[in-house]
Amino acid sequence: MERRRSKIAVIGAGAVGSSVAYSIAMRNLVSDLVIIDVNREKAEGEALDISHGLLVLGDMNVHCGSYSDIKDANIIVVSAGIGRKPGETRLDLAKKNVSVIKDITRNIMKHYNSGVIMAVSNPVDVVTHIIQQESQLPKGIVFGTGTVLDSARFRWLLAKKLGINVKNVHGFVAGEHGDSQFAVWSSVHIGGMALDKYCKVHNIEINKEEIENEVKHSGAEVIKRKGATYYAIASVVASLADAIVKDKKAIYHTSKLLDGQYGIKDICLSLPTIMGINGAEKTIEFNFTDEELQKLYNSEKVIRSFLDNLE
Repeated sequence: MERRRSKIAVIGAGAVGSSVAYSIAMRNLVSDLVIIDVNREKAEGEALDISHGLLVLGDMNVHCGSYSDIKDANIIVVSAGIGRKPGETRLDLAKKNVSVIKDITRNIMKHYNSGVIMAVSNPVDVVTHIIQQESQLPKGIVFGTGTVLDSARFRWLLAKKLGINVKNVHGFVAGEHGDSQFAVWSSVHIGGMALDKYCKVHNIEINKEEIENEVKHSGAEVIKRKGATYYAIASVVASLADAIVKDKKAIYHTSKLLDGQYGIKDICLSLPTIMGINGAEKTIEFNFTDEELQKLYNSEKVIRSFLDNLE
């Protein structure tokens, strides 16, 4: 039986965009995978390279396209923009990328008729806000990858410190995907046991501040060594795409425009969010400690201040 037609459009064929396209193809998620870039030849090359592996990847139509090809897409992934350089913060990128993202969004909306828009380009909270503002689409249809990657790094680092499988470590990072992000230590449990109790039972000592700083600077460490980060974020995008296409109602820590949660409005920040066919469908208000809540408000202040300076 022929599967229902489905489409993902990836805008940007750089290191991140091409890795995203490949990760989506590896999961054989959709029947149509479109790669769009101002450098059409590069997009064509990436589409060809992936297509040559379809014998083992599965039946898909992988091709280079233009903005008109985003029509009828289930997901539009925005990964275009200038990459972060060594020593540069994600927010330093914003002034360089704002005009690029505005132009991309306007081109999307000329042909948009369905689907969700996933922002990947950094600084992702600012980029998500700009796409939301320019598109005027309903909240949640536009969302960013937020702290999904930071949460994955957090769990991986904790698993290493504890000497256990990462799948048995649960917890997340919230706020900004950037310097003001914070680990939600009150959420961490190991196989159902609170972290502090687990460490006490197994006589393990961990330095929470050290781990949190390591998570915060993980991206910069990768950039210092290889010049860019793209494999991990591509895996995150493919996982989110899977949750959306299959309407899994899975919880991820994505960035979306808040509408009064914790008294925060009109700012994109990451909180636990139910992801399904309509994108970031519902924000879950976690019971933060007072200290964690203050860190969330600090993230709000950082992003709001930056957006004010962009105007």
